[in-house]
Amino acid sequence: MKTLRRMIFRDVITTVAFVTLAFLALFFFFDLLDEMRYVGRSESYTTGYAMLVVLLEVPNHLYELLPITVLIGTIYVMARLAESSEFTIMRTSGLGPWLALRTLLTVGAGFVLLTFVVGDYIAPMSERAATAAQAKFMGKTVTTGSTGAWLKERQNGNTLAINVRNIRGDELLNLRIFEFDREGRMRRQIHAAKGLAVDGTHWQLEQVQRSEFHYPDATEAKVERFNEPSYNFATELTPDMVAAAVHKPDRMPTIELFQFIQHLENNDQSAQKYEIEFWRKVFYPLSCLVMVVLALPFAYLHFRSGGIAGYVFGGVMAGISFFLLNNVFGYAGNLNNWQPMLTAAAPGVIYSLLSLGAFAWLVLRR
Repeated sequence: MKTLRRMIFRDVITTVAFVTLAFLALFFFFDLLDEMRYVGRSESYTTGYAMLVVLLEVPNHLYELLPITVLIGTIYVMARLAESSEFTIMRTSGLGPWLALRTLLTVGAGFVLLTFVVGDYIAPMSERAATAAQAKFMGKTVTTGSTGAWLKERQNGNTLAINVRNIRGDELLNLRIFEFDREGRMRRQIHAAKGLAVDGTHWQLEQVQRSEFHYPDATEAKVERFNEPSYNFATELTPDMVAAAVHKPDRMPTIELFQFIQHLENNDQSAQKYEIEFWRKVFYPLSCLVMVVLALPFAYLHFRSGGIAGYVFGGVMAGISFFLLNNVFGYAGNLNNWQPMLTAAAPGVIYSLLSLGAFAWLVLRR
């Protein structure tokens, strides 16, 4: 049995690696074509730097592609073994249905671990490096929507509304900060050309216009205005929290996403969207297990000469439908306020049950 398991492990890992490299090469080529339009706009942004930026985007593509390449590679291996009758020989040698399932789940667990490491550590680091490189060599900024990114914080009973219009590397550009007291009156306004989130205690702001509002009585208000080259703004908002409000939630590490959810809940803000994305991040690596279970029934089919391509194509379409359903559940759950964990887990559970049902039907029928 060890020999059979090693053979299956080797075939699946080799085929998945080949399919993954093919897809990554394709994405690298298209991304490079897209990035080449920026070459020459800045003297320091050369073809070499463009290739570096595109190369730093590869881990993000790897994270997105791994489950589907696991499905394609595993289906191909299982269908090829069935077509050549090798899997029939394995079955007569003692490779029973549950042992075959356990074998594929074992190799699938390895892909789960790889997907988690790439998505939570390698991809975020490489994306930040790519953003920093673009900001350094061509001054590229990240636009945070038509109104910018809004964050909320409470300090000593007062409420702060913070607006960040753009981000360039680690710099926050065009900031506006509004502070209100318990009665809802404006206490302070700050406009800054740029700022840097130093740590979890303060931001270093530059080119600051600051207005302080005072209320001697209920009918009178006084305003003091200051123009300052720099200003230390006390806040517990970390750079990761700012990035969470700006970047797509699916590009964030799981722990940072969890911390941002806690910040939103502590400030009475809706976290439904981020909670769904958090649980999707948790369950996304597990989709590799769903993919190998989905591929196993192909080993129990009988293929005529030249018929393997159609079955592989059908399996790939089933895998693509899984990811489409995953996205549909995410949007529907956000619109209808479904329970985030169930919303994220439902597609995987549905397809796992369908795959196990097809597997059991084929085994019992045969």
